[in-house]
Amino acid sequence: MTTTSALFYLFAAVLLVSAFKVITARSTVHAALYLVLAFFNASCVWMLLQAEFLAITLVLVYVGAVMVLFLFVVMMLDINTDSLREGFWTHFPLAAFVGVLIALEMYFVMKGGFNLGAVKALPPEVVKMGNTKALGIEIYTQYLYPLQIAAVVLLVAMVAAIALTLRKRKDSRSQNPSEQVKAKKADRVRLVKVAPTIEAASLPKEGGQA
Repeated sequence: MTTTSALFYLFAAVLLVSAFKVITARSTVHAALYLVLAFFNASCVWMLLQAEFLAITLVLVYVGAVMVLFLFVVMMLDINTDSLREGFWTHFPLAAFVGVLIALEMYFVMKGGFNLGAVKALPPEVVKMGNTKALGIEIYTQYLYPLQIAAVVLLVAMVAAIALTLRKRKDSRSQNPSEQVKAKKADRVRLVKVAPTIEAASLPKEGGQA
């Protein structure tokens, strides 16, 4: 067994254990930390596959941004997980069946990628340019339409999340730009001539007599 194979089995074992602890940990904070450990080991596996760009992206995006957000949300909301665990073993058989079904589907979809005999060697010019540039060329040429579809799906999901969480408060004040543009001077300002209610005192005459 080579060093690369030993490291792969080590990272894969830690990844499986941490992923299992994510769904079995009693504390939500511990579950989020186990998920961070799983992401780190997945990035190490990608490093062994010489996919440095994907490994660094996983660490920066998921560990550095998404998981930090998860930890803030978990610690700020203080969710009562005891009520969420009620009925766990009741629904466990159905959840296990769905999990096995998904695993079988992933196996049949991805088994072609494990056929090492059908893998073609990369051209020398692709090896020299690096995997990051090669990945970009591959995505924006052969997989351009799936990339655009994924971008549209993410945009729709983002707009839907904003629409679902947007709530109009009664005590908030906002401006309507269209109403401001249509405003006229006559609608905003009105000059009113008010008659004086107190007569002005007469000025004193010369010689000190009023």
